[in-house]
Amino acid sequence: MFSKSRRFSLLFAGVLASSLFVAGCKDGSDAGSAAKGSTPVSLAAINAEATGFAVGAPMSARTVYVFFDAQCPHCTVLWDAAKPLKNQAKFVWIPVGILGASSTAQGATLLAAKDPVAAMDEHEASMKAKRGGISAGSDIDAQKAAVAKNTALLTRFGFASIPTIVGTHAQTGALVTQEGAMPTAALAGLLGLQVPAP
Repeated sequence: MFSKSRRFSLLFAGVLASSLFVAGCKDGSDAGSAAKGSTPVSLAAINAEATGFAVGAPMSARTVYVFFDAQCPHCTVLWDAAKPLKNQAKFVWIPVGILGASSTAQGATLLAAKDPVAAMDEHEASMKAKRGGISAGSDIDAQKAAVAKNTALLTRFGFASIPTIVGTHAQTGALVTQEGAMPTAALAGLLGLQVPAP
């Protein structure tokens, strides 16, 4: 049997782990609040330093960056919510490794895919079916390094949750950020895009 102090230590460790998991993958509504990190959030820095794959209008003047973790269920929700808006903006999906080793391996596999969008659709369908996502590919060390660099950038900006959205409002040009998933209409509002007809 565990002593009282040992039971308390185990309980505290469990609570801490649970709170870190929730903080690392939440479905919140922090719209418009810029993260308070050691480095100011910069679209130029994301464009220069992050590695992701684009979905939507390739020639669009509007680029929206989405930091996501392959094991995050809220990222799956946002993947579906962003699809109706892809004709109005280019979404660049940037994999990070927050929730474990499989997050990094799956994110790297998505980056290495010949068709990352199709691979992401397959992955998210597997996640929704609670099958854990796509299998990790082989020979993905370079992409794992890119995922690690993406994760460091997210952390440097001071973001604490995924998915994290960074872009500019289409009408005002103001920088907008959001930690957590949101439905299509709210996402359109955040980005100043037209809400698609139902």
